[in-house]
Amino acid sequence: MAFPERFSNLPEYAFPRLRTLLDHHAPGGAPIAMTIGEPKHPFPAWIGDVLADNLAGFGVYPTNEGTPDLLAAISGWIKRRHDADVAPSRLMVLNGTREGLFNAALALCPERKRGQQPVVLMPNPFYQVYAIAALQAGAEPVYLAATAATGHLPDFGSIPADVLDRTAIAYICSPANPQGAVASADYLADVLELAEKHDFIVFCDECYSEIWRTAPPPGILRVAQAIGADPERAVAFNSLSKRSNVPGLRSGFVAAGPKGTALIRQLRAYAGAPLPLPLQKVAERLWSDEAHVDENRGLYQAKFAIADKVFDGMQGYQSPEGGFFLWLPVEDGEAATLKLWHKTGVRVLPGAYLARDVDGQNPGKGYIRVALVAPKDEMQRGLEQLRDCLYR
Repeated sequence: MAFPERFSNLPEYAFPRLRTLLDHHAPGGAPIAMTIGEPKHPFPAWIGDVLADNLAGFGVYPTNEGTPDLLAAISGWIKRRHDADVAPSRLMVLNGTREGLFNAALALCPERKRGQQPVVLMPNPFYQVYAIAALQAGAEPVYLAATAATGHLPDFGSIPADVLDRTAIAYICSPANPQGAVASADYLADVLELAEKHDFIVFCDECYSEIWRTAPPPGILRVAQAIGADPERAVAFNSLSKRSNVPGLRSGFVAAGPKGTALIRQLRAYAGAPLPLPLQKVAERLWSDEAHVDENRGLYQAKFAIADKVFDGMQGYQSPEGGFFLWLPVEDGEAATLKLWHKTGVRVLPGAYLARDVDGQNPGKGYIRVALVAPKDEMQRGLEQLRDCLYR
């Protein structure tokens, strides 16, 4: 029996790989999970009421692109948050943004670019669906090291012109997962101008945009509008998972230009999984409410203040601008992860599991990713044990 080869070189996914590394070792203390970015803060209590009021919607096939009311709520949020005018007709509701980050590449990546195999650019380390989307679209993934030297964001200006000419899509994540770096408005404008010059589309993953330290991260939709970029150049993705602490709701959106949206919607009509109507009603209410978002952000800001205190004076510690991860430097991420588990029971993720080797180098190898999602006291205990085990 023949099987496809396009995914044959993929490493094992990060979390099964972590279980292989750790699970045959006993923890050195009460386990504290700081691996997966699954929000643990409470979601709004009124969600249950909205769901109960709309249970009949489970008996109806859901609207594929999203109900008019939900699309209007998302459009209104984009206007309030980013001062960008994005009509509901330029939006589509997603069953979690991972779906959109994957399917939008299939819908918008051409089979050939200037007569050659297209390129999809992405930061390294990165959210792993970017690479899978590129491979499925028949493109060549090109991994751009996002290190301390580049401000933990990809340096698009350093890419050779012939690679840029083959580029069909460039992924950006801001705030970045895992480093927490925020792309400035100038950075986004430069990427959009490069995209115009070399004729590619910028996919901006903004799923952590509402968790920030001192200032809200700029969004690509606002920047694109401000500089007068072609609306087809910028595709934005966002989600309720982190913003509203509802990862199980599986609700996000994609915003694109009119042509791009039409293609994304057409693919969804054939191969997508629309969000059930009762969940769309919950999402509509969540996008319309900012009070719970402000409260959630305050909880994370308090956690980052704890982290800053725990690691005060530690060489190489960098407090992130956004998101809810620490990206901590170590000599070897796998060795540090194993030592930490064996000595303390604190469970983190080796940075190399979120990256790819390029020319024999993995930009995540010298890091561990630590998710600040546990209850505050447990999180502080875990950070202190981590500090004492690995840095003292």
